[in-house]
Amino acid sequence: MDSMHPFRRMRYALAGIALLAGMFAVASAEAQTSAPARCSTVEYRQFDFWIGEWDTFEADDLNGPSIARASITPIVDGCALHERYEQADGLVGDSILSFDPVRRRWQQTWITNRGSNMVLWGELRDGALVLEGEVHLHDGATVLQRITWRREGDAVRETAVLSGDGGARWEPAFDVLFRKRDAR
Repeated sequence: MDSMHPFRRMRYALAGIALLAGMFAVASAEAQTSAPARCSTVEYRQFDFWIGEWDTFEADDLNGPSIARASITPIVDGCALHERYEQADGLVGDSILSFDPVRRRWQQTWITNRGSNMVLWGELRDGALVLEGEVHLHDGATVLQRITWRREGDAVRETAVLSGDGGARWEPAFDVLFRKRDAR
């Protein structure tokens, strides 16, 4: 016959359960901290040069006034970048840039406060990120756009060309330089 009081048995059982739960919690925490981040491969870091707070200048007037401010931040544990772009003339754009591990390509989805959106795909070419795709304008028109981002010293140069004829001819759209915003 068991001479242990029922409450004592209950305390020992609860203490054992608490000990096991603590061991599982420690093991789970160790697994989470020792496991590599899901988006830590080199492909996910190809666009990190653009992370930061930027003032934007026309390439043909680098000493002129800033035409826009941009903030590029990593999101979702470094698996994507968020761009917030605010131009001096009131244009505001937001985009998400991410590396697609199945297609092995970058994707950008861009939306503006003027009703335009675009989805671009591309990859790193000769040290520059080159993305291309359709831009759907607020008036219903669709054009092709190719955008290239390239590091230039401490700055980032972004150039774009447009095609309204399915890619037969390309014309310059813009050429800007992002400079790190002064800490004031």
